[in-house]
Amino acid sequence: MITTDNNISISVAGKIKAYYELLKFRLSALVAFSGAFGYSLAVETINWERLTLISLAGFLITGAANIVNQIIEKDLDKLMKRTQNRPLPTGRLTVKEAQLFCLILFIISIYILFFEFNYKAGVLGVVSFLLYGFVYTPLKRVGPISVLVGAFPGAFPPMIGWLAATNSFGLEPGILFAIQFFWQFPHFWAIAWVADEDYCRAGFKMLPNNGHKDLRTAITIMIYTIFLVPCAFVPHLLHMTGEVSAMVAVLVSVMFLSQTFYLMLKPTDKAALMMMFGSFLYLPVLQIAFLMDKL
Repeated sequence: MITTDNNISISVAGKIKAYYELLKFRLSALVAFSGAFGYSLAVETINWERLTLISLAGFLITGAANIVNQIIEKDLDKLMKRTQNRPLPTGRLTVKEAQLFCLILFIISIYILFFEFNYKAGVLGVVSFLLYGFVYTPLKRVGPISVLVGAFPGAFPPMIGWLAATNSFGLEPGILFAIQFFWQFPHFWAIAWVADEDYCRAGFKMLPNNGHKDLRTAITIMIYTIFLVPCAFVPHLLHMTGEVSAMVAVLVSVMFLSQTFYLMLKPTDKAALMMMFGSFLYLPVLQIAFLMDKL
């Protein structure tokens, strides 16, 4: 058994589980996949060792940013049902332990990006970490401007993957960024709609306009989502993907957009929950469709 600074006894297995939870594994894995997606689209032939490295870097730097987020919000997490059982609010890990873990993850990820790949990928990785951890996080209590700020680090992973492979900017990584950038808005706002009561307890102001769950907010979500339809076809115009994957990408974008119409018709928690799950599916389906051209 291990005793924390708060005199809470926890087994070694419990400690390991707490570190695992601190990573937000599913979120970090999704980001790692997006980075691997960008890398895979950029290369002629996939080098699996390099692909593993860029995936690892994306996973670790996202985990580090998640830890910063949880350290800053540790007292606020106690107020929300969805976060009150996290490692820091429950005292299963101390802030010092979380900080050390964060530093280790950050150093390893930055080493991989800078020295195994290139400085452009490394710099963008550092910017992503700083924006998410130290700008987006405190802005969540200021207003929906946080969603705009958070959309940038959220959209960087495929661009970082492309840069890691090519060491050059251009229209190709730009459109990968744009797709993931516009996706952030319906994704974040659907979550904020469903979790609004919990968010209010912590003083988070994520929903746009008047902050209400109403038609006006649903229309705003629709406006941002509609950009995904043309953006999904641009990779084909840039000869990054084939016709079939482009058609699939446009189709899933239209289906995702249709969920916003339903939310406008019935601005309810149920409709927002459906859209939230739709947002979880949208990005992986679109990215897998694009990757099918590599097979």
